[in-house]
Amino acid sequence: MNSNIGQPGKLDFVVDKKNLYREESVTDLKIANIQRMVPVHVDGSEDTSREPIFLGRTQLSTPQGPIPIQAILEAKTLEDAMDLFPKAMEAETQKVVESFKQMQAQQAQQKKAEQSRIIVPGMNN
Repeated sequence: MNSNIGQPGKLDFVVDKKNLYREESVTDLKIANIQRMVPVHVDGSEDTSREPIFLGRTQLSTPQGPIPIQAILEAKTLEDAMDLFPKAMEAETQKVVESFKQMQAQQAQQKKAEQSRIIVPGMNN
């Protein structure tokens, strides 16, 4: 499968006809959105030789705006996916929090490095 990331001049719009899925979405209208990705053939009929994929999605509200959270749910049934949803979202949320902490630390280091380069007239190093 080709990836178009970082290559806008080389976009590949060819449909992978051997990797088609139909999306079914279930929500509790509060926090949970679970998508069941049903494998299908080119004619739209269900491909029973492949397993469905369950995706859990939610979003966190922050002062800077909503942050989407998503994870694959290792489930065989919709009920299993619902049971796995809370822990999967908690784990993904922790990853996002850690990512933000790392980003803040990098920004602080960059700011400190920039401030250390400031030359003040009359100061000897």
